[in-house]
Amino acid sequence: MELLNLHKDGSKVELFDVQQVKEVAEKIQQQFEAIHDVETVGIMEAVGRVLASDIVSSEDVPGFNRSTVDGYAVIARNTYGSSESMPTFFKIIGSVEMGKEVTQEIRDGEAMYVPTGGMLPKGADAVVMIEDVEVIGDLLNVFEQVAPRENVILQGEDVKLNEVILKKGHRLRPQDLGGLAAIGITEVTVYRKIKVGILSTGDELVPPDTKELLTGQIRDINGISISAAVQALGGEAIYGGIVTDEYEEYLKRAKELFEQVDFLILSGGSSMGTKDYTNRVMNELGQPGVFVHGVAIKPGKPTIIANCDGKPVMGLPGHPVSAMVLFDLFATQILNQLHGVITNRFAKQLKAKISRNVASQVGRTDYVRVKLEIRNDELWAIPVFGKSGLITNLVKSDGMIEIPEFKEGIVEGEWVNVLLFS
Repeated sequence: MELLNLHKDGSKVELFDVQQVKEVAEKIQQQFEAIHDVETVGIMEAVGRVLASDIVSSEDVPGFNRSTVDGYAVIARNTYGSSESMPTFFKIIGSVEMGKEVTQEIRDGEAMYVPTGGMLPKGADAVVMIEDVEVIGDLLNVFEQVAPRENVILQGEDVKLNEVILKKGHRLRPQDLGGLAAIGITEVTVYRKIKVGILSTGDELVPPDTKELLTGQIRDINGISISAAVQALGGEAIYGGIVTDEYEEYLKRAKELFEQVDFLILSGGSSMGTKDYTNRVMNELGQPGVFVHGVAIKPGKPTIIANCDGKPVMGLPGHPVSAMVLFDLFATQILNQLHGVITNRFAKQLKAKISRNVASQVGRTDYVRVKLEIRNDELWAIPVFGKSGLITNLVKSDGMIEIPEFKEGIVEGEWVNVLLFS
């Protein structure tokens, strides 16, 4: 039997068709494809961008055998048996200058000073650290034996000629840019930034720079935090401001922003209240329309996701905690798909022990915010409880743990996966 639920204007309220988290993730995977527009950017501007092609090295790194310590280049077998009581003696035949090629070749019983990063002379296959030698004129006493390749990086040991060092779909990190610089690449081809529109809804909302609040007013938190989360994932956030709970104005503003972006996020107005028009607005923006209206999750049950003419539109709860949890779970997935990111689902996870019992309801996936602490050399996750309207719950948290829908809870001391916040 269908319940009679009407908006104030007499139109029918759509009831939730609640789905499990895994089911929603699978549907998102099926609905949206990557946007393959590309551009070339310098590596100084490339952090967080997604590679549109493989990166192949055109050279060896390093391009020569080099020392990793200050010391003396030798033939390793000549040092065997060396000790404090019975040093081995070498003839010093010169020193290596940084940045210059070495033409001399070392033979048995010879040594050459080499600084950290300096080129290893021909014939040498190891370096004795300067702490383990004594210099007397051109005579070197060696007190420690070394093995072949000890304290040495060989040519091509870091990167080999024609090696693929980064693959298409990889989001560039600071260390990746260092790797690019090492092989002389200063520009990369990346997918363009996905444009994400954020529109906040609610009669009670006012801009964050409002100095004095009237009774009943609150500053727009989600518009700022969601925009920042988009930027952290390499997207371009377009903040559309605040719209009141008036259907025609809401629809007009949503359509205007929808035309400018690749992905539209509507914050607030996703529940079943008499003024929540998000579901109707989404179905007006394009077909096939809403395919998720409610997720079996806490916090964040009243979440809506639509495919509007191939473009994703997502309705997030107005409460800041709920909004950010759902963004982390689903908006991040959508952004990664649009950017063409090859994701590693373990990249933002770690194991910790839970510090107390946490109850949960079977049939619903619960996400509990946690902060991390070291106790007796072990990592512990401390639950941060509080209502989903309290933004400081997130400020105090390092991540969240998932309690699957089939579990009644977790017990103190149990190992859990912590999903780290970006």
